[in-house]
Amino acid sequence: MGIEGIGARVARKEDKRFITGAGRYVDDMVVPGMKHAAFVRSPHAHADIKKIDVKAAEAMPGVIGVLTGKQLKADGIGNLICGWMIHSKDGSPMKMGAWSPLAVDRVRYVGDAVVIVVAETKGQARDAAEAVEITYKERKAVSDAVEALGKGAPQLHPEADGNLIFDWGIGDAAATDAALKTAAHITRVNIVNNRLVPNAMEPRAALGHYDKAEDHYTCWTTSQNPHVARLVMSAFYNVAPENKLRVIAPDVGGGFGSKIYIYPEEIVCLWASKKTGVPVKWVADRTESFLTDAHGRDHHTTVEMGFDKNNKIVGLKVDTIANLGAYMSLFSSATPTYLYATLLSGQYNIPAIYGNVRTVYTNTAPVDAYRGAGRPEATYVLERTMEIAARELGVSPAELRRSNFVTAFPHQTPVIMCYDAGDYGTSLDAAMKQADYAGFAKRKAAAAKKGKLRGIGMSCYIEACGIAPSAAVGSLGAGVGLWESAEVRVNAVGTIEVLTGSHSHGQGHETTFAQLVNSRFGVPLDSVSIVHGDTDKVQMGMGTYGSRSGAVGMSAIVKALDKVEAKAKKIAAHLLEADEGDIVIENGQLKVAGTDKNVPWFQMALAAYTAHNLPQGMEPGLKETAFYDPSNFTFPAGCYICEVEIDPETGKTDIVQFVAADDFGNIINPMIVEGQVHGGIAQGVGQALLEGAIYDGSGQLLTASYMDYTMPRADDLPSFQISTSNTPCPGNPLGIKGCGEAGAIGSPPAVINAITDALGHENLTMPATPQKVWAALRSGSKH
Repeated sequence: MGIEGIGARVARKEDKRFITGAGRYVDDMVVPGMKHAAFVRSPHAHADIKKIDVKAAEAMPGVIGVLTGKQLKADGIGNLICGWMIHSKDGSPMKMGAWSPLAVDRVRYVGDAVVIVVAETKGQARDAAEAVEITYKERKAVSDAVEALGKGAPQLHPEADGNLIFDWGIGDAAATDAALKTAAHITRVNIVNNRLVPNAMEPRAALGHYDKAEDHYTCWTTSQNPHVARLVMSAFYNVAPENKLRVIAPDVGGGFGSKIYIYPEEIVCLWASKKTGVPVKWVADRTESFLTDAHGRDHHTTVEMGFDKNNKIVGLKVDTIANLGAYMSLFSSATPTYLYATLLSGQYNIPAIYGNVRTVYTNTAPVDAYRGAGRPEATYVLERTMEIAARELGVSPAELRRSNFVTAFPHQTPVIMCYDAGDYGTSLDAAMKQADYAGFAKRKAAAAKKGKLRGIGMSCYIEACGIAPSAAVGSLGAGVGLWESAEVRVNAVGTIEVLTGSHSHGQGHETTFAQLVNSRFGVPLDSVSIVHGDTDKVQMGMGTYGSRSGAVGMSAIVKALDKVEAKAKKIAAHLLEADEGDIVIENGQLKVAGTDKNVPWFQMALAAYTAHNLPQGMEPGLKETAFYDPSNFTFPAGCYICEVEIDPETGKTDIVQFVAADDFGNIINPMIVEGQVHGGIAQGVGQALLEGAIYDGSGQLLTASYMDYTMPRADDLPSFQISTSNTPCPGNPLGIKGCGEAGAIGSPPAVINAITDALGHENLTMPATPQKVWAALRSGSKH
């Protein structure tokens, strides 16, 4: 194995261009004749469109076209879809309301796109957009999901009576009710998972170009999965035939789930390009991002957890109302169902579980998967409940968890998942030792002398990554397969190109994927190129989300490398007049084991392409493709411990210690993994302490800028103490589990458990702002 291979702390290859300003994002793309777009968006949360007058806008300087939803529909452009079918408990399909890329008759949230203006400059497009006159007739709006289900709530879509999209269940209701009936103790909790705005550093953008001469479309877009974007835009939205549509996702400045989906803007920019005869670019400003990027979380949940006299969990009943916003986004139906309720068992051996989920339309931005996607919501529900139960039972939160851990694998939960491998006690022990859990009482007493309240809380999370296999998710309603592809091209001089269907938007694929190649063939990292994000260059792939790049994407690369290695050994054996079984590959050479006979990697590659001296019947060249469909999810898990100090005079919470002990299976690059965990915890701390998307009763977003929506900054975060243990995943060739979402999943309950420990009562919801903590100190009953 080379020193740059698997397990090495290699600095990211891609960072040089990023930190020197040489990254190429959609907004950097310039096409000859390119013009700029601005969207006219609804200022109302719910209204009928009575009239659109574009005459004044069309007459303004630089304006090339002003286009409406009626024109879009006349050209046959389809409605946006949700790609995962969910059926209610009565067998009826989910109620998917129509979502036109440009609203035609009605708008349903503030920011709903109504008109696109194309002009010579961005400023001219915005000026003209302000000149478009739209007459609305306002309707009553509803922004709260619980209220939307109530009597008299305004109806958003005729397809969904009472705003109910589906009423879905998982598990065994009768067994769970029976278990709770005989329980020695029941912990009952009401839990809110607050709504979040993803806020990737790079706003969404799209550049649509219709080439009339070629009858060909190109879309540059900020996407986590360009092939899926091409598939959906051709097959469902009728923008262009798939063979005439190229989708390119160049450097993308963060996604966190919000760039998985196909939004109205990509569709409309492509259509507008053909309509106006010019390439059309749109780049969101930050307010548009707040208003229209898919939001995350927003669950209201009631929980009942039953214990026997020995404090073993006997049953868990969960009822959740999930706000999906004004329309169903691409994966919105899967997030509060198969990505959420299937993780309600957590790390615990729970014999009976029943989860009920009702999803609801409201006059708010669509809600979909955001970093963790259902897993943070499930972990928050479970880990807040476990902490409260420990307090009610008067036992150690750590030991209550330990006594209920799953300890034998594989373990089949009552909610579909079969955990393949894990060692939860080891992560718990590592976190407690690193946090000096036993010494907390002394630190609490010392803080009290300074007039501060100190609290400690933990969270034992599990997540399901690399969602799979395709046949299984297909049976559950997924509209696409969830495999991945790879092509490995060895060039004539021995350099290697890896074409992957995974997409990198901050994960470091150009480094870790090259490390994988280095560990197999011993070639330098600089001789390995990673190609992704362009549907004309890369074979069909599924993209990056759900921590799937390692477990699924790299496994596809391994399969292709296996084929390359097999052929390379055949060539080397022929050149060296040796037996193929005796050939080993080390440090960039193909050697005959036990001898000094070898052929350099580049010489073998050249032989493959000159084809002067190949084994009888062998095709020239050295290029292999593989498609990999996993046999199961992977199940990263861990224990997080947070320690806080609260100033009772101001309610300000300081995180004085944060410990993360994770099991990610085998790790390719520890430094990149640590960065992923740091980033995830930062987002989890943001949810716990600072972030919350708030709508008023009329559906206006009150937190539509950084003036009102509080993002975590450096001084809000502690120095993280990170460690990993390893139970390799048996389901993929690399033993990888995935690490990208763990920090965001495990951290919110650890933080809130610590704060409520310091407060002495549970009367607190996220985000635990200073104002909320200050108020909570002056109200609520003690534990």
